[in-house]
Amino acid sequence: MNSSYRGPMAAPQPANPPWPILELGENFYDAVKPADFPSCTPRFLNRRWADAVGLGDLGDQEWASHFCRFEPLPDNLTEPLALRYHGHQFRVYNPDIGDGRGFLFAQVRDANGRLLDFGTKGSGQTPYSRSGDGRLTLKGGVREVLATEMLEALGVNTSKSFALFETGEALWRGDEPSPTRSSVLTRLSHGHIRIGNFQRFAFFGEAENIAALTRYGLTHLLDEPLGDDAENAARLFDRVCSATATLAASYIAAGFVHGVLNSDNINVTGESFDYGPWRFAPEWDEEFTAAYFDETGLYAFGRQPEAIHWDVAQLAGCLAMIGEAPVISDLLASWPGRFEQALVERIVARLGVERRGDAEDRPLASAAIKALRSRIVGIDRFFFDWRGGRTPAAELCRASEFDELRASLEGRQRVLTHPYWDDEHPCSMLIEEVESIWSAISDHDDWRLFEAKVEAVRRLGEAMTSDAVG
Repeated sequence: MNSSYRGPMAAPQPANPPWPILELGENFYDAVKPADFPSCTPRFLNRRWADAVGLGDLGDQEWASHFCRFEPLPDNLTEPLALRYHGHQFRVYNPDIGDGRGFLFAQVRDANGRLLDFGTKGSGQTPYSRSGDGRLTLKGGVREVLATEMLEALGVNTSKSFALFETGEALWRGDEPSPTRSSVLTRLSHGHIRIGNFQRFAFFGEAENIAALTRYGLTHLLDEPLGDDAENAARLFDRVCSATATLAASYIAAGFVHGVLNSDNINVTGESFDYGPWRFAPEWDEEFTAAYFDETGLYAFGRQPEAIHWDVAQLAGCLAMIGEAPVISDLLASWPGRFEQALVERIVARLGVERRGDAEDRPLASAAIKALRSRIVGIDRFFFDWRGGRTPAAELCRASEFDELRASLEGRQRVLTHPYWDDEHPCSMLIEEVESIWSAISDHDDWRLFEAKVEAVRRLGEAMTSDAVG
């Protein structure tokens, strides 16, 4: 063991800190025990985020002890907590869900004092597992690492994959070749409070618990002052509307399809998380879906804003139990406008040019989307070629569909300094690449493609950050 390890030290902590989740009490969660796995083989350790939350001194044995066997972190939660929630799944209300294969393991703070949760996926059965085994396939774990790394690089507010361990069990699944390898994933998230948490208390008519959850969100996640219940409900909902509108815009600008935008998968902080059948769209196809079971295209690429807005409307109904319905209704009505504004901001940001206000930024974003809809080039190629206001020399980009974009970028060109922009091809995360990475692991236990992709994605993130504007 590393004798210098003393637990989370990014922000000063009192002895035996009263971690905020415990303030909510037993109505909000159930204490559970983690699964006892046959083995713990590290496949991904997010050391840069370990540094950010004061865990940079973890030794190899400590990584396994805390993030595979889930022995408590020093001065932290003494037992894992499975959170209780309900949710609409493909618009059908389900009162029989909750943390079914995961739990809240610990809470830490970053250097700015921001509260973060360690949550798990594949850590064993809980009271909400129903007939499930509480496990996660290794492929599912690998896919979540790749999704979070790519989204983080593109500037999307996302949970971070903190640790992935292969656990040595053979799992049987109906939607992939079985038996298949198993894993356990630990996420680092800015809270695990979902719209579905509020829905559960609304279902049971427990207004006081909705009020308590609202106070928790404002105090510990959003750093907002408290008032009476009505003020709190409006303040929380206002923040949720802005955060989720930005999330929806971020998905569109990133060309990302989450795949399962159920109300239990929407975090009140607007942080994206829980990646199952996700995909990045190769082209700007608004009907492109990620999940084979999304037969009606409910969560298709272009319908994601509608889906998130619908989920937010379910939260509005819950908060109306403690707030003023007309105020909450007006805030909900403002959501489409907030999304449109956020989409302009996200498109301009990905183009990497300075913002000039709505009068010039909206036409630029509109011209970019018009060019993307032509599908003359794919999404990743488009933003790579036109980043910094560049006008590509490629013959395809001289088509008339790019005329408005070229005119809107006139005078907004910037010099890009990171060598990534001189590469021949953009870094992408299309399904063919993901499947190739998994095939190498599955067939030959070869992790080189996976490790190379993570490295390439982080290089993309460095380029996006170093050549960002403002």
